[in-house]
Amino acid sequence: MSKQIHLNGFIQNSPSPHSTGLWKHEKDKGTDHNRLDYWVEVAQIVERGKFDALFIADVLGTYSVYENSHHAATRGAVQLPAHDALIPISAMAAVTENLGFAPTISATYAQPYALARQLSTLDHLTDGRIAWNVVTSYLESEAINLGLSGRLPKNLRYDRADEFLEVVYKLWEQSWEKDSVVYDKEQDAFADPEKVHLINHEGEFFNVPGPHLVEPSPQRTPVLFQAGASPRGRDFAAKHAEAVFTKNHSLDALKQYSADIRRRTKLQGRSPDEVLIFPMILPIIGSTEEEAYAKLEDLTNHVSYEGTASLLSGHTGIDFSKYDPDQYIEDMETDAVQGNLDMYAKDPNKKWTLREAVKNHGLGNGTVKFIGTPEQIADKMEQWAVDADVDGFNIAQTYSPGTLQEFVDYVVPELQRRGIYRTEYEGKTLRENMFGKGKAHLPKHHPAKKLRTVYT
Repeated sequence: MSKQIHLNGFIQNSPSPHSTGLWKHEKDKGTDHNRLDYWVEVAQIVERGKFDALFIADVLGTYSVYENSHHAATRGAVQLPAHDALIPISAMAAVTENLGFAPTISATYAQPYALARQLSTLDHLTDGRIAWNVVTSYLESEAINLGLSGRLPKNLRYDRADEFLEVVYKLWEQSWEKDSVVYDKEQDAFADPEKVHLINHEGEFFNVPGPHLVEPSPQRTPVLFQAGASPRGRDFAAKHAEAVFTKNHSLDALKQYSADIRRRTKLQGRSPDEVLIFPMILPIIGSTEEEAYAKLEDLTNHVSYEGTASLLSGHTGIDFSKYDPDQYIEDMETDAVQGNLDMYAKDPNKKWTLREAVKNHGLGNGTVKFIGTPEQIADKMEQWAVDADVDGFNIAQTYSPGTLQEFVDYVVPELQRRGIYRTEYEGKTLRENMFGKGKAHLPKHHPAKKLRTVYT
């Protein structure tokens, strides 16, 4: 059987979050992101395309590194406004049956007790279609607006995230036993209190006695997404993630990343196939190759240079307003998103000037662009999936939701014709649609399953 490709749609509750300035395009509906009918349309499009999930990015602050101000981000709608990622999910779940939802929530600023309740509630309401994209938050403005003096150092953010996950694992996996809910009307017992336990977590960052406020949901623990790029981030992903999101310019870079994640996963005592790798791609589709490249030129003309420079500054933690546009981007360590810097500073095939990087970053946050006919794009997806040992793709957008609609209408049928993409969903829960029917819960090798049981 040919390798099966999985797909997620990539979106954010913002006008044109990942292709800066495309809110101006005549085909874009991103300014309707504050309306439920926009989210209903998006969800129905990607479910028609048999996608695993809608991956919902999010930030809690403004892109204010550029010129030490939010002005460029405000002018260019650079992930500002940024509405809540969780709230549209119930509406989308009501008009779909199989599509999963992967909201982004920061383990740096959320509280595990409250977050466990939110995601368990959504997992119930969606019949087991919830994931969590675990992030550690890179914007200085997030930290300041949430009451800190500045952004936490990267290692401290990951230390906190490790303990955060330990807490929610205990709440989701240990607090309520499997048969704790009894619905015994004769004995006036909804649940057996002897089977609902305190977790009594005491740690460096959190003290959470419990018990969990929500009875076991269909998946118990939501599917765990993560996007580790730095060595510490990759170790974190290898330990916890079930799906890893990455951006790469080239097939060679993706091969190296994939091999490294598989190696690190094995070192964590997990099977490498328990982590699905999803590189992001930006499809630009035409009926001919010439038409696709003409579309690329038109889309590029809509990109905001200053807005993208503000986005890249926020992603990397470097104020690029102080750089000459023709200056080369340097290799350095950052406490922001290392992967977004490494794409330009460590590219083995090219030295990037700031001007070139901004032009590239303006469409799809700098991710690789697959340009051509549906057949050519399917060719490249198949090649990358096989040669780089990845499991699928996160589909980014230029104009929204038209990019996803074109992909579903033209590329998905070509993938299905080749027998490398599903024609029907396999299971009911998100984890089953990703890993196979009957696999609604975390596998036994996952660290959530190895925690010491502390029933009290």
